[in-house]
Amino acid sequence: MKLLELQQTLRACVRATAATKFDIALESVVAEIPPRTELGDLAFPVAFELAKRIKQATGQKANPRALAEELKVALEAEPNVARVEVAGAGYLNVFFDRAALLAQFAALDVSSDANGAVAQDAKRKIIVEHTNINPNKAAHIGHVRNAVLGDAFVRVLRATGAEVEVDNYIDNTGVQVADVVVGFMHVEQLTRADVRALDESLPPEHPFDYYCWDLYARVGLFYRNGDADAKEDPARLQLRAEVLHALEAGDNETAALADYVATRIVECHLQTMARLGIRYDLLPRESDILHLGFWQRAFERLKETSTIRFETEGKHAGCWVMPTDLHEGTDEHEADKIIVRSNGTVTYAGKDIAYQLWKLGQLGLDFYYKPFRTYEDGHTVWVTTSEPLPHRVYVPYSTNMQDVPTHPHFGGGQVVYNVIDSRQSYTQDVVRRGAAAVAPDVGEAASVHLAYEMVALSPAACEELGFELSAEDRARPFIEMSGRKGLGVKVDDLINRLEADALAEVEARHADLSQDEKLKTAHLIAIGALRYFLLKWTRNSLIAFDFKEALSFEGETGPYCQYAAVRANSIFRKLDPATLNEAHELIGAMGANEDTAAAVGQVFAGASGDELWSLVTLAARLDEVIAQAATQEEPAHLAKYAFQLARAFNLFYHRHRIIAEEDAARRAVLIQIADLVRRQLTNALSTLGIGVPERM
Repeated sequence: MKLLELQQTLRACVRATAATKFDIALESVVAEIPPRTELGDLAFPVAFELAKRIKQATGQKANPRALAEELKVALEAEPNVARVEVAGAGYLNVFFDRAALLAQFAALDVSSDANGAVAQDAKRKIIVEHTNINPNKAAHIGHVRNAVLGDAFVRVLRATGAEVEVDNYIDNTGVQVADVVVGFMHVEQLTRADVRALDESLPPEHPFDYYCWDLYARVGLFYRNGDADAKEDPARLQLRAEVLHALEAGDNETAALADYVATRIVECHLQTMARLGIRYDLLPRESDILHLGFWQRAFERLKETSTIRFETEGKHAGCWVMPTDLHEGTDEHEADKIIVRSNGTVTYAGKDIAYQLWKLGQLGLDFYYKPFRTYEDGHTVWVTTSEPLPHRVYVPYSTNMQDVPTHPHFGGGQVVYNVIDSRQSYTQDVVRRGAAAVAPDVGEAASVHLAYEMVALSPAACEELGFELSAEDRARPFIEMSGRKGLGVKVDDLINRLEADALAEVEARHADLSQDEKLKTAHLIAIGALRYFLLKWTRNSLIAFDFKEALSFEGETGPYCQYAAVRANSIFRKLDPATLNEAHELIGAMGANEDTAAAVGQVFAGASGDELWSLVTLAARLDEVIAQAATQEEPAHLAKYAFQLARAFNLFYHRHRIIAEEDAARRAVLIQIADLVRRQLTNALSTLGIGVPERM
């Protein structure tokens, strides 16, 4: 029995009793967690709702307390319920059978991917698109919030049993890629062969994505004739336009150079993200959306459904526009309503509508696919392509042909989450409405914008990374970054710095470890620190990253949570196997031995019983918290829970002798509680993408 299952069973009991005794159908039953353990484990204010419904149905007043007394009888008959108290004017406070539930919690298999959560979305496919870094330079810390948030949300959804496809959209024909191509062709005067040779000659500490980071900043100066404060030169900007035209046309040397650049940068990005434990299923490329006619198909559908209209006069004359009441009465984001510009080029919103329709399985077209990267465990990341591979037969996912491709089924999600920062909210609204207008059967609810605020650096972090700050900058709460100015922190540099700081801490604490063990431990701590720091904030919070705060072993940090799990694991490394077996046997025998059950019950009835039981129920709430994080689309709930569980365990660890406890029943209870907590905490951290070292 899991705690969430028990809650659902008791809710069902209340609904059934209301129907049979009072002829009232309750669609939902509210359950609350009392503020203190001594007030009960679960509270139902349902008697008040019942009294209201009875009066509406019969015109007769009903006493909520009398109704609660009748519900109490039914609830006390349920397994795992010790007693029920009616409090106040009609609250039902349920007290669980602590000894019985401890035995059941101890037997839980919390090592599975499901984490004990309810598979609410198991029958529908969910697509989560995240990361989406322009393939023109190295990833920076702003990108990593998107990737970590998206990856954690995927892990949360999969923990509920949902089928999830992870897409990472590659804008390989956009302005940013075009600018790097301009840099290679017109600033450095290099051919594709020259760029390949340059790439192969670069040292490991300054790879291709780093080189392009610097080149991208130089191109920004090139457009301004070398003066950062000057206006962009129209003649030099024309070079960008020419490259963009070549990329859209394809099948030319400029497009081939852009493809090499973008592909190599994506390889670098995937390697960077792999360091964070982040992987993908599919890399859809914008060039394939263009070359396979996705936009043309969507354009016809948009016109057929009158979702867009052609403007013949006014400031949008010659444009195809999607009428919308978004930001009505203001000029804000006015250009985002334009789907096709007067020069015939398609806006981001237009291309995104076509892509969104594909993700929802509503376009009627499909990509071709080829493997892009296979990890050591066999997981393959696929990439889209415009041409079928000669040795395979590719068919659209909508057909029932038996000669199916070897790649997984991509697209066709019932719900699509787009992880994009909040500054793109208006465009995402346009995409959502446009896709829903073309495919009303799936509706607007199928397209979800998982928005988040930006991440910046604390002034202290900037100075640690070598950025020169003015006195005015040092007084600011955070410093924004700019890729075009080259002001930012590359993700690999950030990880390297965190690993170096963590390694110094590990060497100070555990000089006896081998160098490999030290490096592995430092990596786990660094990644745990970074991921937790980015996830503990709700999505609508602006983050100012700070090294000292993130790496602290105290307070609400990843290392603090990891240390609690390490401490719990250390108990079982020190515990004598015979003592451990004795504890398991004693707890497991409670169902068949009344004396044993009574002895365990006395432990929970003692002076520290409420405190112990509070830790048990907190640990058992993992599945409930995961379900909440999925439903509310907020991984921060799980991060907060992990910290609360770690803090509660540390208090338990300091207050109780576990291995040295002499009373057999009490020792067995303490051991089972420690075991439950360490498994649940490890699982919570794993769902956040955080590993637990052997030692810290």
